[in-house]
Formats: sequence, structure tokens, C-alpha cells
Amino acid sequence: MIELRNLHKTFDGDLHVLRGVDLTIPTGETLGIIGQSGCGKSVLLKHVIGLLTPDEGEVIVDGKNVHALSEDELYALRGRFGFLFQGAALFDSMTVLENVALGLVENSDLDEDEIRRIVAEKLAMVGLPGIEKKKPAELSGGMRKRVGLARALATDPDYLLYDEPTTGLDPVMSNQIDTLIAEITGKLNATSIVVTHDMFSVYNIVHRVAMMHEGRIYFTGTPEEFRSSDDPVVRDFIERFGNGS
Repeated sequence: MIELRNLHKTFDGDLHVLRGVDLTIPTGETLGIIGQSGCGKSVLLKHVIGLLTPDEGEVIVDGKNVHALSEDELYALRGRFGFLFQGAALFDSMTVLENVALGLVENSDLDEDEIRRIVAEKLAMVGLPGIEKKKPAELSGGMRKRVGLARALATDPDYLLYDEPTTGLDPVMSNQIDTLIAEITGKLNATSIVVTHDMFSVYNIVHRVAMMHEGRIYFTGTPEEFRSSDDPVVRDFIERFGNGS
């Protein structure tokens, strides 16, 4: 379980991005976090894994306050997370094998053969078997996203965080990524947070929606409750970004 309690975060003295965020994400749930650009969605994700420290409030993961952990405890906790970055964030100088294996090489005592086996397994899981020797520059945008997803899965995480997983992809590839995320989440029973403005993703893969507005959680409910809401702020968002139908 992940709990966010009264999170506040200000940048540059007067840019108050988070203004008291309260949110609970039960174990095994896939939660979609939506909202207009600049509302703090990605900032929220960075607080969950301790990359940012709140000015006020707490992030609780399995009963532990993330920002009260020692450095060693925080690294151990991060090892339980998989993170798919916006744009995949692959290292251009590394092969696909080296990119996917990075977390295993840095944070495990597995031998080279076992790491290669795991990388091959995860690449097959995302539909990209046999591409270990390729470099990111040889891959399409959709393939890079899949490799990023394979890297996020390499450590068999308990938690998966996705930052705009379909940004920059055409509708067909976006749908394929959505399908992969839904299938993988089901297989792993992982607790997942999907930050997105893609309403097709919201309706396709999440159990519950949390909409951010003016630095707070403005709405929570199922995708169908969101789509049928008559709240003017919700309706305005749907009209701007599409109803996903």
C-alpha cells in the first residue's frame, strides 16, 4: 500500500506545486493520475520513490515513511520499484541488454548468465525477443518504450510507476503499450501508478482515477465514474483531452 498524506512542495520560493495531496493506493491496484500539464503529476511520482522530499506531509509505503529512511533503507525500497520514464530514458551508448540489465548489475549479486536469462525473459514478455545486441538508436519509439518497460520489470518489482507511457506514440502503438501494461500488471499483481493525460489509457488500463487540480487531488473514482461526472472541472478536462471512446 502507498499513502500520500498532506503533501506540499514548493519550488523557487513561490511555485507551490503540491498543496496538500492526500491519496491511498491499495496493494494490487492500478491507479491513473491525470491532470493538465504542470499540475504536479510527475512531481508526485518523484516523491513516492524519494527523489524529492516534501516541504510538509508524508509518503508511506508499506507502513514506512519514505523520507525518514536511512540512505541504505531508501535504496532497498527503490529496489522494489520499477519506473518507466517518459521517453523511456535509455542510455544511447549501451546495448539493449546493458540497458535492461542495469538495475540487476548495480543491485544484485547475480552472475552474467543469470542476468542474460532474465533480460531475455523480460524482452520476450514485452514482445521483443532477440534484440539484446541492438542500440536504442536502431529502435522505433514504440520499441524503446517496450525496452524501458522490460528494464522496469527486470527486478520483479512490487510497485510499477509509469510516467506518460504513451506520449509521442501513434494510436496503434499506444494501444499496444496499454495492452502490455494491463497484461503485465495482471500477471505480477503489482501496485501501479500511471501518470498520463491519455484518456484512452485511463479507460483501458486503470482501476481507479485520481485527477489533480490546483495542487490537490480533486476527483477519485472509477474510469466510468469519471467519464459520467457532471462536475464542471472534470467535464472541462474531458472536453480538452477526449473521452477515450
